[in-house]
Amino acid sequence: MTEQPSAPDGPLIPMPALTPAALRAAVAQIAPAQLPSFVEHLDRAVEQAAAQSTIAPLRTFLQWWGEFVAIQRYPARAARLRELEAVAEEATDREALRSALAEMRQITELAHHEISA
Repeated sequence: MTEQPSAPDGPLIPMPALTPAALRAAVAQIAPAQLPSFVEHLDRAVEQAAAQSTIAPLRTFLQWWGEFVAIQRYPARAARLRELEAVAEEATDREALRSALAEMRQITELAHHEISA
């Protein structure tokens, strides 16, 4: 993750591998305030995986944080998502809410596509 962005609107970091260590390093670099949440979520996922004898909680964890990093590594994308979340929270009519949710879905689907590629 030493690659530098080539354009001002480009990614802050390359998309890391979907491993706990790589995602932790990415979160530490682009959203350090979220590290406690990352660690707490990882601990819960490990405990659930052990209790349920399945890796499903770990896959969910990796997907969630992979999408988080995919969004946050683009500052404009992350800012737009925060704006849309605020619009959705304050929406007083269905059309404004529907529009905000549709755009939020587009952002998260793009992030999902980036981690699945």
